[in-house]
Amino acid sequence: MIETLTLAGGCFWCTEAIFHKLKGVEKVVAGYNGGQTPNPTYEQVCTGTTGHAEAIQITFNPTVISCEQLLEVFFKLHDPTSVNRQGNDIGTQYRSAIFYHSPKQKAAAEKVIQQITHEHWYPGKIVTELVPFTVFYPAENYHQDYYTKNSYEPYCQLIIDPKITKLYKNFPEIIKTE
Repeated sequence: MIETLTLAGGCFWCTEAIFHKLKGVEKVVAGYNGGQTPNPTYEQVCTGTTGHAEAIQITFNPTVISCEQLLEVFFKLHDPTSVNRQGNDIGTQYRSAIFYHSPKQKAAAEKVIQQITHEHWYPGKIVTELVPFTVFYPAENYHQDYYTKNSYEPYCQLIIDPKITKLYKNFPEIIKTE
C-alpha cells in the first residue's frame, strides 16, 4: 500500500533533497500546490499572484516510514513559525503547509503539531497551514532532482547541505543506505 503526502516548506529544492534520502520514500516530485492558477509556471508562482506554494509530493510506503515520521522531519528541517518565509526566500509561495490527502493524514498532522508545540520545538507559534489536498502541478523538469544535479552550486552548498547535515544528525535511523 503506497501513500502520497504533499508538503510546502519553503524552496522545493531543499525539501525535495531531504525527503529523497529517507527509507520508504519511493518518489519525490517538486511542484506547485494550493493556488487557483491551473498549470502554473515557476515564473508565475514567483510573482505571488497564483496562490500556489512551492511544494513537494512524496510517494511513500507507510509500512517502512509513517506519515508521522515524515511530518517530524518536515517540522525539524524548516521553520514552521515564519509566515510566508523561509530564510531569505520571502512570499506566499514559500509558506509552510501540509496538504493532507485523507482524514488520517490530517489527524497525523494535528497530532505532530500538538506534540511539537507541547515539547517546545520552537519558541513561536506554529503557523503551518493544514488544508485539504486539491491538485498538484509538477514543476518544470529543471527543478526535478535539482540538488542531485547541482550539488556544486553555491545555493545547494550554503542552504541545502546544512539541512541534509541536520537530517543525518537528527534522523539517522530512517536514512537510506546508499
